[in-house]
Amino acid sequence: MKHLLPLLATALALTTHAQTPFTGFAPATQAKQQAYEQAFKAATSAERFKAHLQAMCQVPHLAGTPENEKVRDYLVQTMKAAGWQVDVYPHDILLPKGPGDIAVELVEPVRQPLNIREYIVPDDKYSSHPGLTPGWNAWSGSGDVTAGVVYANFGRKEDFEKLAELGVSVRGKIVLARYGGNFRGYKAKFAQAAGAAGLLIYTDPDDTGYRKGIPFPEGPQHNESTIQRGSLLTVPFTGDPLTPFEPALPLDGKTKIKRADPATVDFHQIPVTPIPYGSAQKILERMTGAGVPPGWQGGLPFAYRLDGGPALKVRLMVKQEKVMTRVHQVVGTLPGAEFPDEWVILGSHYDAWGFGAMDPNSGTAMLLSLTESLGKLAQGGQRPRRTLKVAHWDAEEAGVIGSTEYVEQFRDELSRKAVAYFNADAAVTGKTFVGQASPSLKTLALEATKAVPYPDSGKTVYEHWLSSRKPGTDEPALGNLGGGSDHIAFYMHVGVPSLNVGTTGPTPYHSVYDDLYYYEKFANPTYALGPMVEQVFGTMATRLANADLLPYDVTRYATDLTTHLKAVEERIRRYKPDFSVKTLLAQVETLKGTAAAYEAAARQHLATGAPDRARTAALNEALRGLEKAFLDEKGMAFGAWYRSLYAAPDPNSGYADWMLPAFQYEASLKSTTNLSAIEIRYAGAIQNLTDRIAALTRQLGGAAPVGGARK
Repeated sequence: MKHLLPLLATALALTTHAQTPFTGFAPATQAKQQAYEQAFKAATSAERFKAHLQAMCQVPHLAGTPENEKVRDYLVQTMKAAGWQVDVYPHDILLPKGPGDIAVELVEPVRQPLNIREYIVPDDKYSSHPGLTPGWNAWSGSGDVTAGVVYANFGRKEDFEKLAELGVSVRGKIVLARYGGNFRGYKAKFAQAAGAAGLLIYTDPDDTGYRKGIPFPEGPQHNESTIQRGSLLTVPFTGDPLTPFEPALPLDGKTKIKRADPATVDFHQIPVTPIPYGSAQKILERMTGAGVPPGWQGGLPFAYRLDGGPALKVRLMVKQEKVMTRVHQVVGTLPGAEFPDEWVILGSHYDAWGFGAMDPNSGTAMLLSLTESLGKLAQGGQRPRRTLKVAHWDAEEAGVIGSTEYVEQFRDELSRKAVAYFNADAAVTGKTFVGQASPSLKTLALEATKAVPYPDSGKTVYEHWLSSRKPGTDEPALGNLGGGSDHIAFYMHVGVPSLNVGTTGPTPYHSVYDDLYYYEKFANPTYALGPMVEQVFGTMATRLANADLLPYDVTRYATDLTTHLKAVEERIRRYKPDFSVKTLLAQVETLKGTAAAYEAAARQHLATGAPDRARTAALNEALRGLEKAFLDEKGMAFGAWYRSLYAAPDPNSGYADWMLPAFQYEASLKSTTNLSAIEIRYAGAIQNLTDRIAALTRQLGGAAPVGGARK
C-alpha cells in the first residue's frame, strides 16, 4: 500500500488541477483541451527521447562542420516522418574556422608546456574521439606573446578597477582570470581595454570542482583537466557580426545583403584561450606578488597572489582564422486548423562544442520527441487551433547567431503572428526544475507544471519546483530572461513573449565530457526526465495553441514592474539619494487596476460559452501586441539593436538580466544626465500598455477603471 501512496498523491494533485479553470479557456474548450492533454501525455516516450539523443551525440558537431550537417539532416528527416512541414533556412555568416593553433607554456623559471586538453577517461569511450578539439575560445584575437602574469579574479569590470586602485598594472601582461561573474567575452574586453597582452581563463575548483564535490569520472564535478570552451563575441548587438539588423542571407542568393568589412568590426585583438585548473595551478603556485583582496581567493591549496613577479614568464599563442560559413536553421511547422497565422514557436540550437549531450541536444531530442507526439495526434485528426513551429538553430554557441538571423529575416511576420517563443536549450540536464519567463507567460508555466507528474516522486512538477521558492513567497522561483541563448532576438528585439524552462544539475559545461557517458551516469540515467520536460513544453504550447483567448497573465506586468522599479530606485539612490520612481509607480497602480478589469471581463466573456471566432481573432491580435508596448525604436544606449525597454542582457556581464535596461545602463555609469528623459520613455511605455489593455476590456464589453486609458 505504501508504494501506492505517491501515485495517489500525484493523481489527486492532477485531478484538482483539472477541476481548476484553465486561463483563456471557455468550459467546453477546456474539456477538449483536457482530453487532448491526456492523449498527448500517453504518446510521450522515454525510449524515443533516448534514441534521438543517442543518434545526435555519437560524434562532436561544431557549427559549420559536415558532422553538424548530418545532425541537421537527422532533424529534417525526423520531423518530416512525424508529419510536419519542414523548411531549412541557410545563412552565410562570419565564423571562426575552428580552434586553429594554440599553445600555453611556462617559459621562466622553468620551461613546461601546459595542458590544453581534457584527459582520456578509460570508462568514457567518447573522451578519446579523434574529432574532439583542445580547449578554445571562438573570436579570440591572434598573437604570440610571452609576458608576466596578473591574476584578475573573475575579470569583471570592477575587478580591473580594483587592480588599478591597488596599483597593479596589467599593461603588457598576460591576465589570468577565472570563469564566473560575467560572460567570458567581457573578461577579454576588459583585459584588452586595460592594456593586457593576452588572457587565460580557467574554472576554479572553488566554483566548479573538488570544492563542490567528487570530480569526474567518479563524480559530476570538474576534474583538473576539464575546460570550458565558449564564444567571446561582444559586439553591441546579437547575431552575425557583419549584418546587424539584417539577415545574413546566402551570398549566392537573389537578395543581396550589405555586409560590414570584418576589419571594421570591433573584434578582440589579444589572444585568449581557456585552460583547466590543473594548468592554472602551475602558474598560480609560482606567483610571488602581493596577496589578493577579500573574495578573490579561489579553491587551490595555496594563497593566491596578484602578480607573478619578475621571475615568472608565460607564453600564450593563438592563431585563429575567421571565414564565411554557411549555417542552417531547421523549422518544422504544424499548421493550425483555425488560426494558421498565429504562431507558437519552440526552439533549441543543435550545434555543440563537442558531443553536446546536455548542452544543447537534451533540448533538441526533447523537441524531436514532441514533434512525434503532437504529429501522431494531428494524424489522428487532433490538430492544434493555432500553428505550432519547432525550430532547431545553428551557430548558437558562436554567439546566438542562427536564431537571430531567422528573426531578422522574418521580423515583420513574427511581429504580427508570433504568440510566444519557448526556448529549450539544454532543457533536460538534471533533476532540478528551473525557469525564467516574460511576465505574461509566468502563470502559463506555473499552471502547466501542475498538470505534469514528476517521475517516481508522488509529486507534480509544480510541487517539486516549489522547493525553490524564496522565503515569503508562495510560488516557485521563476526568474527573468537575460542573455546567453536563442530567446534574445524574439524577446528583446521583436517583442515576442518568451520563456525558458527545464531541468538542471551539475554539468561539464562546454567540455568534451558533455557526452552520453556523463549524461547517463549523472544527469538522467533512466531518460525519464525527457518525456517529463516534453509534457511541460507540450502542455504550455498546446494551451497557447488551443485557448479561446491567449492565456497571457496581464496582471503580472504590474506586479513585476513594481519590483523592478523599486530595484532601480534603490540602485540609483546609492549615488543620487533624492531619486524617486513615485510617478511611475503611480502609473503602475493604474495599470494594475486596468489589468484586473480586463481579467474580470475575460472571465465573464469565456463563461458565456464558445466565443465568436472572428471576435476572438481580433482580441488575440490585440493581445499579441501587449509586449510590444515596451519596444522603443531608439533602442538602448549600449546597443540600438536591443529595443525592449523592459529587458536586456547586462552589457557588462552578458548573461545576467537587466530589467528596465535604460535605467540600469544609466545607473551603471552612475550618471544623472539622462534620468529625466528615460523616465519619460518608461512613462510612455507603461501608458501604452495600459491603453492597450483598456482597449481590450472595451472590446470584451467591460469598462476600464477610472483613470485607466487615455481618451
